Amino acid sequence: MMKNFEDIQKLSKDNMDATMKSFGALSKAGQTIASEITDYSKRSFEDSTKAMERLFGAKSLDKAIEIQADYAKTAYEGLVAEATKIGELYVDLAKEAYKPFEAYMAKAAPAK
Repeated sequence: MMKNFEDIQKLSKDNMDATMKSFGALSKAGQTIASEITDYSKRSFEDSTKAMERLFGAKSLDKAIEIQADYAKTAYEGLVAEATKIGELYVDLAKEAYKPFEAYMAKAAPAK
């Protein structure tokens, strides 16, 4: 009876350790993602402000259309690149959050 209690207690401790490591990984990755989104938002705002200044300084309609087209192209490319980067950060987050449970699940799985 005492052996079963010790096994359950050890299993609970291992589960808690894995959960805490997972929460640590989630917290760290969440901060990284938030920082990346903040940086992108700042860059995007600055780029749009510069484009607007150039647009207001345009001397002709053709030049204004060219400025707008260039801005739209770079903004789209930047968005796609940032979405890819954020996606990779989320993939890394999932891997890091699951990593503490890999060994735990391997130990808990019944032998075949």
